[in-house]
Amino acid sequence: MTATFWPMTTVNPLVARTVAQGLAGRRPASTADAVRRVVALQAQDVRANRLAVRARTDGLTRADVDSAVTSGEVVRTWAMRGTLHLLAAEDVGWIVALLGPRFAHGLRGRRSRLGLDDDLSTRGAELIADAAATPRTRAELVETLRAEGIDLDPRTQAPAHLIAYAAMTGLIRRGPDRSDDEPTYVRFGGLPAVDEQRALTRLAERYLAGHAPATAEDFATWSGLPLGKARAAFKDAEEPPEPADPGRTVRLVGHFDAYLLGYRERPVPAEHTRKLQAGGGFIMPAVLVDGRAVATWRRTRGEIDVEPFGKLPKGIGDAVEAEIVDIARFLEG
Repeated sequence: MTATFWPMTTVNPLVARTVAQGLAGRRPASTADAVRRVVALQAQDVRANRLAVRARTDGLTRADVDSAVTSGEVVRTWAMRGTLHLLAAEDVGWIVALLGPRFAHGLRGRRSRLGLDDDLSTRGAELIADAAATPRTRAELVETLRAEGIDLDPRTQAPAHLIAYAAMTGLIRRGPDRSDDEPTYVRFGGLPAVDEQRALTRLAERYLAGHAPATAEDFATWSGLPLGKARAAFKDAEEPPEPADPGRTVRLVGHFDAYLLGYRERPVPAEHTRKLQAGGGFIMPAVLVDGRAVATWRRTRGEIDVEPFGKLPKGIGDAVEAEIVDIARFLEG
């Protein structure tokens, strides 16, 4: 990696990042602690979101993660880059207030092409919020809109974009999933007033605490903020403490993991990048050894197959097997 890292560290930068993210060393004890540590975890794919929590905790099960979502201890909503993330409940208001309106405005053209002009988007979002006093599925919200004279074709992206707009403007958030992982949406109490510069600095400090060492370019990639704002926020941010070296660490992370998405460059040799980025924006599950991706993995009919990029580091077989066993334990719990 050619960029200058900030802050400087005597520990291997990739190893330091795994410690910061809770993938190595002492790991968080709860779903909320794991999420809080890295600010947010990508949540467009619920299965991947669960695996991201598993990799950053000890002993939790799939049911524990789902329980934290159902209770509202953690919340799925649209945040970084205008995409769905899992955040600790206390972080939703100020982070969405900082980022949501920016990305809602940035998607204005896309909404317009879907037939959602500003007035229709505003009215539709308000109707969605009114209907979501209790959890509602997308289909139920589309039916509510139709009854109020807003007829959105469920075969298009219009319903998804209107729901995202309502969330990014602070009117709703994701609710608990139905038993088949079908998402629901519930009313949110609106966005607090935030001082932008203070909130940017706070976000940069939280990002560094959970991702350092990193650059302003990494922060911009992760957050979706303009590079100028990312650099200004880094300039004001306090430096996190240097982590202790955790020793050799092997971890299996799922697809779209925050460790693979949280930086400008992927932690994989250039010649193997396409094996990790499988096309269509899909990021494969990866085997990490001391922070570097050395293989991808797939789970088919309950069995996990590891596909190395080349010769694997010596002595990691037992650790890989332990991770495979732990994933099965997590998913079955």
